[in-house]
Amino acid sequence: MRVAVFDLDGTITRHDTFVPYLRGWLRRHPRPGSGGRALIALLRYLVTGRDRGCLKSDLIRAGMAGAMREEVRRWTADFVAGLGDGELCAGALAAIARHRKAGDRLVLLSASVDLYVPDIGRRFGFEETICTGISWRDGRLEGLLTTLNRRAGEKRRCVEALRGRFANARITAYANSGSDFAHLAAVDEPVLVNAGPRLRRAANERGIRAEEWRNKSAATPVQSA
Repeated sequence: MRVAVFDLDGTITRHDTFVPYLRGWLRRHPRPGSGGRALIALLRYLVTGRDRGCLKSDLIRAGMAGAMREEVRRWTADFVAGLGDGELCAGALAAIARHRKAGDRLVLLSASVDLYVPDIGRRFGFEETICTGISWRDGRLEGLLTTLNRRAGEKRRCVEALRGRFANARITAYANSGSDFAHLAAVDEPVLVNAGPRLRRAANERGIRAEEWRNKSAATPVQSA
C-alpha cells in the first residue's frame, strides 16, 4: 500500500488560497472596518512574530466572524468551483490521477483552513484531508483555531500519525516550501515541486527529488542549480 500526501498552496494550486478566499468573501459580503482590523492583525504579526496560525485566525475574525454556516458554505462552493486552469498546476493534477489509478490513498495536508480545504479535497478525490481547524459557535463562524497550525513541525507530526495508522505503507509526499522539509524528511519518497533555485539546491543536499508542476504539460524533473 502507498499513501500519497499532497500539500495545497503552491503545490496543487499555483498560489496561496487563503487570501483570495477572504478577499472573495469580502467582495460578496462587504464589512466596514474589516480592512483596518486586518491591517492591525498583520502589523501585530510582523512586530511580535506571532504564529501564522494566530494571524489566520485574526484575519478570519476581522472579515468573517459571525457569518452563518450556510453563507460560508455557499461562498466556499463557488470559490472551489472557480479554481480553474489558471489557478491549478497541471503536474499536480497528473500526479493525483496517477496515484488514484494505482489505488494509493490520497491525503491532502495543508496549513490552510477547514472553511474550504476539505471541499478542495473532495473536488479532487482525496480520501482524507488534514488542515487547520476553525471554530464555530451556535451556527456562526467564531474564527478561533481548533487545531495547531498545520505547518512545519506540525505537518511532520501529522505525517508521523499517518505512519502509525498505516504502518506497512510507503509514504510519498509532495510540497513546495522550505518549511515543508520538516515533513518531507519523514516520508519514504519526498518530492519538492515548483521551487526556486535556492530551495532546489537545499533539496538536492537532502536527497530530495525536485519537479516543476506549473507547466501546462505533465510534471517535469528539474536540475538543481
